Amino acid sequence: MNQVDYLRISLIDRCNFRCLYCMPEGTDLEYALQQNLLTHAELLTLINEVFVPVGFTRFRLTGGEPLIRPGVVDIVRAIAALPETQDLSMTTNGFLLADLAQELYDAGLRRINISLDSLEPETFDKIIGHRGRSRWQQVWDGIQAAHRVGFNPLKLNVVVIPGVNDQEVLDLAALSLDREWHIRFIEFMPIGNASLFGDRGWIASEELRQQIRDRWGLTEGEVRGNGPADVFRIPGAQGTLGFISQMSECFCDRCNRMRLSADGWLRPCLLNEDEQIDLKTALRSGVSTTQLRAQVRKLLQLKPEINFKQRDSGTQSGAYSRTMSQIGG
Repeated sequence: MNQVDYLRISLIDRCNFRCLYCMPEGTDLEYALQQNLLTHAELLTLINEVFVPVGFTRFRLTGGEPLIRPGVVDIVRAIAALPETQDLSMTTNGFLLADLAQELYDAGLRRINISLDSLEPETFDKIIGHRGRSRWQQVWDGIQAAHRVGFNPLKLNVVVIPGVNDQEVLDLAALSLDREWHIRFIEFMPIGNASLFGDRGWIASEELRQQIRDRWGLTEGEVRGNGPADVFRIPGAQGTLGFISQMSECFCDRCNRMRLSADGWLRPCLLNEDEQIDLKTALRSGVSTTQLRAQVRKLLQLKPEINFKQRDSGTQSGAYSRTMSQIGG
């Protein structure tokens, strides 16, 4: 079991997209009220007095869509300034990134993941649940802005959905050929849209890798990054290809992360809802950060037993009480 030192922090559960794999079409989600979100001060208290003391040094800001959180640049600046912060990154859909890329970089953010599930505007808009003027170009402009500013590595996340965007795997992989961009193919999971998952299923990463091998070849044995991706490279390419295979290949033994939701729930495993801790309510009720540290340490000790593929967690049924956007994927 790896040392658990990586915390994914959801800044907000709302999003300006309604992606198929995250928020099913026609579903009315109950977003957390503003007063139920962790405040800037509460978040920094938990990081400084709970998470850093128990060994967390790597942080990723997520959502929902983190760029719609008021004061997001200030939050980035505060976390980046902590001497214990070894790594700070963000996952975003990129829609608001063109105007914020430079500010985020100047505040101390250096690594960014941008969701780009299709290179075809029509398919892209279908995936994000958007009707009307396409949003693809504004996201692409955000990616280009992040590249110009100097984010490195710049990663593009692709959730592969059978019959929706799987025919674009080679085109998306080709983005790594002449740019130092890192493409991450992610297996479709049941969280967020169990109905679509049941209808379409998922494609194993090895099938995608074989497509790429047949076209260009694929080198193996690349150094592993901070996360669960298995990293490869097309021979001669500037960037890399990563495969996050949470459905076909168990990586629980090397999981190094926990997740903090926007309303303060600490979740030890994305695919298992057991043993979550409500840190916000405890903090607001006057529970000391010393006591909260003890609770988090206990959860860290339990994590190997909580990891979903090591027990019957009901994952195959897709029976989850929260969607991906509410968890902070």
